[in-house]
Amino acid sequence: MKIEQIYTGCLAQGAYYIESEGEAVIIDPLRETKPYLDKADKENATIKYIFETHFHADFVSGHVSLAEATGAKIVFGPTAKTSYAAHIAKDEEVFTVGKITITVLHTPGHTQESSTFLLKDENGKDVAIFSGDTLFIGDVGRPDLAVKSDLTREDLAGLLFDSLRNKIMPLADEVIVYPAHGAGSACGKNMSKETFDTLGNQKASNYALRADMTKEEFISEVTKGLSTPPQYFPKNVQMNKEGYTHIDQILANGNTPLNPQLFEEVVNAEGALMLDTRSPQTFKDAFIPNSINIGVKGGFAPWVGALIVDLKQPIVIIADEGSEEEVITRLSRVGYDNTLGFLEGGIEAWKEAGKEIDQIESISAEELKNRLSGDIEVIDARKLSEYVSEHINSDKVINKALDVINTEWNDLDKNATYHIHCAGGYRSMIASSILKSRGFENIIDVKGGFKAIKEADIEVTAFVCPSTL
Repeated sequence: MKIEQIYTGCLAQGAYYIESEGEAVIIDPLRETKPYLDKADKENATIKYIFETHFHADFVSGHVSLAEATGAKIVFGPTAKTSYAAHIAKDEEVFTVGKITITVLHTPGHTQESSTFLLKDENGKDVAIFSGDTLFIGDVGRPDLAVKSDLTREDLAGLLFDSLRNKIMPLADEVIVYPAHGAGSACGKNMSKETFDTLGNQKASNYALRADMTKEEFISEVTKGLSTPPQYFPKNVQMNKEGYTHIDQILANGNTPLNPQLFEEVVNAEGALMLDTRSPQTFKDAFIPNSINIGVKGGFAPWVGALIVDLKQPIVIIADEGSEEEVITRLSRVGYDNTLGFLEGGIEAWKEAGKEIDQIESISAEELKNRLSGDIEVIDARKLSEYVSEHINSDKVINKALDVINTEWNDLDKNATYHIHCAGGYRSMIASSILKSRGFENIIDVKGGFKAIKEADIEVTAFVCPSTL
């Protein structure tokens, strides 16, 4: 028996390859199917089943394309409804793979169809659970993504409590927990950076598995402090339910070189968004006016999903040479399939063609420290929770999280000068480029973000809740 976790850091997502006696299953695959096909081919194995723990919201799964390529059966848990052929399993239904078995445990709460897959070895011993978004390492799945008119997040949290207590916690402590996500995913609140653990350790350390916790306490804890789900989540759910275009077609359409003149024509004719995926500090020195910077070497796909409202938005790419296919692939992972091509020769070709470029001033934290003695305005683009934990001790600083730039930054003055920082410099450049594209000319990025700010000995403070007495 083989178990392999295939972890994708940019999505904090774990897919799984399990094999026994030449038969294999894939759990929660990403959209690009080649790695799974190559793995099975290398092991001389046949992919028999594709198990989906639930309808994923944060990425487009590869289940449909993988089934088409292999003839493997797609398996969902009870209550799932799809527009394509799939086996909707019954609770505790058992599937045989070589000499091992996989039992479906229906564990609703994160979503109604959510299921955990229990792996037993050839002797019938419980070995591992593949818990999807039901149980993470250090956390549990958020219960607000499948809310309906007759089903509140509190209702779902109650279902999750029952699922954990009745289906998962009775299992032996030595059972290994393999979740669908780790730290960085928006599908939970406080996930560990570890990507697997024993169930016994989780019973001892995960707040949601505390033995003496009442259902009411659980509901209160898991619903407290939930951020607004990224706007693309329900759209990815729909794609995972209804199907999608094969990624090979997306790559064929998007991986098209466009010389500067043709690039400009496509932008004008199609209303295409110019997405510059170079590093923030490279982008700032020379970029095409009105282009948006979201660096591919960072939380690229989730930030694209959070900020670009329309999944069908035409997109053209400015990228480091050789990274174009990676960019298109990572866009498709979150459902952005309408890539029309990339700037051939990159920004240097654009400059050589005599086309206009723009720049963003970026200063050091030490320079910000000097300027704080004057009359300046600073925007902290981190999440509220980060700001509350620690921020610059100055009344010149306002918190405006990048997540809500499309809805809550409308009160800014286009004539003002804003110094923008985040934690490390990635988000602040995204924000700066968006504001630039909207006519804000006096934007100054703080290189290195809050990390550099602390190293420069700028005074910081934590938010103190005022007394209610």
